[in-house]
Amino acid sequence: MTNERNHDSLKYLDAYWRAANYLSVGQIFLWDNPLLKRALTLADVKPMLLGHWGTTPGQNFIYAHLNRVINAYDLNILYVSGPGHGGPAVVGNTYLEGSYSEIYPEISRDEAGLKKLFRQFSFPGGIPSHASPECPGSIHEGGELGYSLSHAFGAVFDNPDLIVTCVVGDGEAETGPLATAWHSNKFLDPATDGAVLPILHLNGYKIASPTVLARITHEELEQFLCGCGWTPIFVEGHEPESMHALMAAALDQAVLEIQGAQRLARDHGQTSRPRWPMIVLNSPKGWTGPKEVDGQPNEGNFRSHQVPLHPADHPGHLQLLEDWLRSYRPEELFDAQGRLSPELAALAPSGKRRMGANPHANGGLLLRDLHLPDYREYAAEVPAPGVPGIGDTRVLGPFLRDVAALNDAERNFRVFGPDETVSNGLAAMFETTSRQWNAAIAPGDQWLMPSGRVMEMLSEHQCEGWLEGYLLTGRHGLFNCYEAFIHIVDSMFNQHAKWLKVSAGLSWRPKIASLNYLLASHVWRQDHNGFTHQDPGFIDNVVNKKAEVVRVYMPPDANCLLSVMDHCLRSRHYVNVVVAGKHPAPQWLTMDAAVAHCAAGAGTWEWAGNVAQDEEPDVVMACCGDVPTLETLAAVSILRAELPNLRVRVVNVVDLMRLQPSSEHPHGLCDADFDALFTRNKPVIFAFHAYPSLIHRLTYQRTNHRNFHVRGYKEEGTITTPFDMTVLNELDRFHLVMDTIDRLPQTAVAGRQLQDRLAAKLVEHSRYIREHGKDMPEIRNWRWQSAP
Repeated sequence: MTNERNHDSLKYLDAYWRAANYLSVGQIFLWDNPLLKRALTLADVKPMLLGHWGTTPGQNFIYAHLNRVINAYDLNILYVSGPGHGGPAVVGNTYLEGSYSEIYPEISRDEAGLKKLFRQFSFPGGIPSHASPECPGSIHEGGELGYSLSHAFGAVFDNPDLIVTCVVGDGEAETGPLATAWHSNKFLDPATDGAVLPILHLNGYKIASPTVLARITHEELEQFLCGCGWTPIFVEGHEPESMHALMAAALDQAVLEIQGAQRLARDHGQTSRPRWPMIVLNSPKGWTGPKEVDGQPNEGNFRSHQVPLHPADHPGHLQLLEDWLRSYRPEELFDAQGRLSPELAALAPSGKRRMGANPHANGGLLLRDLHLPDYREYAAEVPAPGVPGIGDTRVLGPFLRDVAALNDAERNFRVFGPDETVSNGLAAMFETTSRQWNAAIAPGDQWLMPSGRVMEMLSEHQCEGWLEGYLLTGRHGLFNCYEAFIHIVDSMFNQHAKWLKVSAGLSWRPKIASLNYLLASHVWRQDHNGFTHQDPGFIDNVVNKKAEVVRVYMPPDANCLLSVMDHCLRSRHYVNVVVAGKHPAPQWLTMDAAVAHCAAGAGTWEWAGNVAQDEEPDVVMACCGDVPTLETLAAVSILRAELPNLRVRVVNVVDLMRLQPSSEHPHGLCDADFDALFTRNKPVIFAFHAYPSLIHRLTYQRTNHRNFHVRGYKEEGTITTPFDMTVLNELDRFHLVMDTIDRLPQTAVAGRQLQDRLAAKLVEHSRYIREHGKDMPEIRNWRWQSAP
């Protein structure tokens, strides 16, 4: 390209940038008069001003330049806006390229459409100030900082043709997840994955104070980024003409380096890790906005972060706003009807190359069903209830291994976890695949290769973010984690659940694969790790979310786990939480019985009780979770042996949401069915995997709620034996029996005598474990005996 043509190209590119900036300011401020055909009045300004200007002009600058390289190199680029409130930029740019109006025809590409575009932004009944699900081209809302780069990498795994340009705000870069995400480049395979081009948007300030990366030396920043394995390209300044030239050159260099690294891997088999390019854009915060407001610096200052002018409160601000808007020379950009000039409209890519129309940003369009083996073929043999099992997740492992193998050719399934795949009982995965790893491999390392189906990094944030990006771009996956430490991603789960809720209401966004959690190494089998590893409270957070989004399953044995996991992997647009054990445990149901039980979600185990379903029991012994089920059945065996006249019903719950009324959750039982299980007036002794209050919360509207007596985790436990964990939290079989007797005065003397013997047994237990370091033989060797 000659210098003259290059100058002309950058001149038009600058005009396109001005158009995006004009639309961004208009979205924040304007209620009417979108083309400034007359002098601005206070009536033209929104009565409530919300939004963020500071990051927006820099993002508009980046978007305009990405349009150029997409056209120049025919690139498939997805745009991720990491800074918290980049909504004006992504909405404005998708409007300019036409993708916005295609989805929302009422926001037409004329003066009437401009007025609607401006009015809807950060306004009741309109759209948020983030890059929300309502915005085409978005997979990352940015309302919560720290996860943009993780999402970007998740999007490019198994997408060899895709480049994700991820704008990282320098405030966002101070978060722990983002600081760790720089190392995601060690997990990228240039042969089979796409590429991530991070653009560190170094504009100097957070909400009210400087950013760390903006206040260290150029040398120190460069060393930091190089130390993380990147090759930084710096674009620094504030004069638009020179910055356009620098940015164009930087993007050309980055694209050529990405393509070169991919060619070496794909055409020549080079397996060494590339030092991928990235860009550091050092530009003023609030670039091109008012230089000063009320005698205080604004451009290049934290004061430009949000809404820098307030005309309703400061009369002089109205003229400042008009001057600001007119500085973009809108009459050169739009015709009298409000249409973008043809010369500028031609700068945007066409069709699916537009970043707002990229199908990878609307993953449901690309989603293919998984090829799933018949989970019944992996069943644990259960000739009679209570047979020993090897550990429920260890039975699941071969099923997941074959899911990965069956879908390897289409490369649309991965298992993510923070270095716990083996620990959580899923080692069978490594019989057919490896951990994806593109750093050094030393002698003695195990199951590492540049391309694998298992993604492990000792950061729950990265695993969650990678998986979310993978799902949002149309693939399937599973996150396995220690139960206690899934709390680390509480807020990430919150954001994803909200994304699912909002996007479910958008007809143009097809459903994506569900976010599936497998929580193993759970609270009741953390006796060797102690108190720090004991926390089942993630599900309390989960059930706060909308009923149409969340599901919680607690399979009591391996066959139920297989049935549940097959269901979860087939599901769409949910968050599925599955809690399962990895330690040897009794198996209760044949596969056929497990399938029927999981389909029901909750049901009576008539083989365990001594009354038929249509008979009224004296007590309902309910359980939810594998260890609570074990302890409940052990308690029932004591009751049946010691108090044979007591009529006992055993109810097991595998789908936790069945406890809610059907009016509250689509899986909820209607009142009649709930009463048929739990009765209307009999005591219910409920052994629960997690915090007891959750059961009360889910059942408080039920007729018999006042008779629910829930035992669960109550923050007791340390280095001890497995059974003692249940004793310390009073979930054990002995406490369950004593609790039952307390609610049944008809047990009379026999009941009180049994309570005394069990209290003595608890004393014996405590003495025994301290002397021998393990549970009593009658606990370790206990087996369910079917009724005579």
